[in-house]
Amino acid sequence: MQYRTLGRTGIKVSPYALGAMMFGALGNPDHDDCTKIINTALDAGINFIDTADVYAQGESEEILGKALKGRRDNVVLATKAHGPMGEDPNQQGNSRRWITKAVEDSLRRLDTDYIDLYQMHRPDPSTDVEETLSVLTDLMRAGKIRAIGSSTTPATEMVEAQWVAERRGLQRFRTEQPTYSILNRGIEREVLPVAERYGMGVMVWSPMAGGLLTGRYRKGQTTDSKRASFGFKHLSDERRLDVVEQLIPLAEEAGIKMTHLAVAFTIAHPGVTSALIGPRTMNHLQDLLDGMDTTLSDDLLDKIDEIVPPGTDIGALDMAYNPPAITETALRRRPTATRSAV
Repeated sequence: MQYRTLGRTGIKVSPYALGAMMFGALGNPDHDDCTKIINTALDAGINFIDTADVYAQGESEEILGKALKGRRDNVVLATKAHGPMGEDPNQQGNSRRWITKAVEDSLRRLDTDYIDLYQMHRPDPSTDVEETLSVLTDLMRAGKIRAIGSSTTPATEMVEAQWVAERRGLQRFRTEQPTYSILNRGIEREVLPVAERYGMGVMVWSPMAGGLLTGRYRKGQTTDSKRASFGFKHLSDERRLDVVEQLIPLAEEAGIKMTHLAVAFTIAHPGVTSALIGPRTMNHLQDLLDGMDTTLSDDLLDKIDEIVPPGTDIGALDMAYNPPAITETALRRRPTATRSAV
């Protein structure tokens, strides 16, 4: 295993990071089976694990807490906060009030004294980033977290957070966790260059484009209705399926499995530290572990560039983040009374 440095933290992590979203009710409810998957990943050399409080409402963290007994010191453990953890409107977001409690809750569920990397799962437009960085700085000084990071953050907000940290003498985000795959290359335009400029480590999620790059979903086939009901409408996106149909023969010609091609592509970028793999079963994990040594030639990468040009998004994942400027109609239209007729 060739370990990489996580930004400028000095922490060494594996290029494959184990994503724990599928551990618990959302994916695999068998705690013993999940523990076997975790230990198999660690035995294979993976030392980087990422979860979030919102995954199965804390169950994922609880599973990790039990599975890592006796191995905690050899694992770089990351978790996240932001998503709703109850009906109370203050049990979510990036405020000092919530983060202070969320960290304690995660420490308890993970059964650990410290978190190696604590990330804001999504930006919070209602909270000043200085407020967020201030409480995270206090928690670092208290020894409860070792490093802090952001996730799915637009490049402009990444820069703002860096400037605020410098101006106010606060700890700064050392990592970013965006989505990145052959089908979603938009971060190559600004997010990855900004991360490299500020020395941020980058751990990318959904390198298989939410399942599309596994090769299991093909054009003309019926999409699994159960998955679609959980917000996976992208699996039936014709634009994305058209690209998949071009990539499958490319992988076959190179003698590489689609899953291996997908993950190898993401970690080939010099701005990417690790790619998150999120197996639900032991078979899923073993398939991915079999491709850990896969590297893509320049010729193959050039062919991928021809199919999906650099910096291009083919459609979007349903789980991707859109800022208020996109989601809120009022921010995209002038009041009716002030509009000029066109």
